[in-house]
Amino acid sequence: MKIRPKDRQSSSAPALAQDLRALLGKLKRRLREQGHLTGDLTPSQVSVLLRLEQDGPATAAALARAEGMRPQSMVPVIAALEGAGLVSGAPDPNDGRQTLLSLTEACRKWVREGRAARQDWLTRTIQARLSPREQDELSASVELLKRLVED
Repeated sequence: MKIRPKDRQSSSAPALAQDLRALLGKLKRRLREQGHLTGDLTPSQVSVLLRLEQDGPATAAALARAEGMRPQSMVPVIAALEGAGLVSGAPDPNDGRQTLLSLTEACRKWVREGRAARQDWLTRTIQARLSPREQDELSASVELLKRLVED
């Protein structure tokens, strides 16, 4: 049986929320350090790369809409990514006037390697710092965290 928030209130919930936010922020920074994912990329550039990875090739206009940006603001983002060799463009087979942008193989490799490095660091850290019992507790906590973000 799930307990609804109105059924049970905890006076420690605000402090727990604050601690959790701070901790997750620190974990995110540590993971970022391990994988070198962002390097010198801006948040907008990272967001575009992740969108192209998840959704596949897209036009600059579609990316701008998806990111809530004006098309003119997307131009320098794409130019920087193309200049870094992370994104390439090809004519849209359905409309040759438009360009479909996609991740380069070098970008895909870079993302894979970064994810593997972060996974490896986190795995090694869990194994080195937590006992088997604590690892079980962490697993249970992860299940609780999943419930926080479920729709």
